[in-house]
Amino acid sequence: MKIIVTGGAGFIGGNFVHYEVKNYPGDQIVNLDLLTYAGNLETLKPVEDAPNYRFVRGDIADREFVFGLFEEERPDAVVNFAAESHVDRSIEDPGIFVRTNVMGTTTLLDACKEYGIGRYHQVSTDEVYGDLPLDRKDLFFTEETPLHTSSPYSASKASADLFVQAYHRTFGIPTTISRCSNNYGPYHFPEKLIPLMISRALADRELPVYGKGENVRDWLHVEDHCAAVDLILRHGKVGEIYNVGGHNERTNLEVVQTILRALGKPESLIRFVTDRPGHDLRYAIDPAKLTGELGWKPRYDFDSGIRQTIRWYLEHEDWWQRILSGEYSKYFDDMYGKRLG
Repeated sequence: MKIIVTGGAGFIGGNFVHYEVKNYPGDQIVNLDLLTYAGNLETLKPVEDAPNYRFVRGDIADREFVFGLFEEERPDAVVNFAAESHVDRSIEDPGIFVRTNVMGTTTLLDACKEYGIGRYHQVSTDEVYGDLPLDRKDLFFTEETPLHTSSPYSASKASADLFVQAYHRTFGIPTTISRCSNNYGPYHFPEKLIPLMISRALADRELPVYGKGENVRDWLHVEDHCAAVDLILRHGKVGEIYNVGGHNERTNLEVVQTILRALGKPESLIRFVTDRPGHDLRYAIDPAKLTGELGWKPRYDFDSGIRQTIRWYLEHEDWWQRILSGEYSKYFDDMYGKRLG
């Protein structure tokens, strides 16, 4: 099978490329990424010379480019990770989220319709459901929970999901959607909560925590997420939505405290800062459908997963330090400049 993986130089997409190249040497993996600020080709160093891997730089919202790539590659499947995903950035500039997350998705769907794709999988987010109250631990997001977005980011992802469903119903495109909880693990861009706290704590810098740190997230190790997406891609029922969650709820403050303890740093580094507008209170996913239909179970609980993640960042300081310095953005030119002439 030949799979186009969009956003494969990002955090989750990059881990998924690693997963597919390693576990399916007979498949061809085409990594399509525009290499915006969060795209990092250094993430793909371990697989860049693999015979079943190819990188292509391009914009999923560029219709002419996307159709040309489909004409050339004739893929069997598409997994769309490509997205603007940082909530704070969506508040500053919603337009780029509409272009990438909505128009990019519809462009891919149009190409799938034109070239008769075997499966299109949309990687979405639990943020399309809005949030849950802090005092109702019995409530969880299911696939039947109504969409109720809080930020321009989540609104753009919900819109993309609706287009995916519409293209399935109207044009018969074989689609699936997954909605995951907050991911963590190796290769996470350092502006996100866990890697940001790790890097700043190691430098003995203040750790900014929104509000009182009471917001709750259901943390999912990225390797468990990749395994879930692969299962859905290959065995999920066409037209269905699957929630992916780890049952690992922690407040933001608990997460930061866990990191500080693991690194032997004092809690005096924590600084509570003004909360972001419309900050969702609690996310919690019920993955029973995915578990029941496809047999998926997470390998990591939060305690084992955060230990593995912290250890990875300690062992790969050169990777995230190059991001903080901006040097990572030069890797494309260093690696591909001569090849492209």
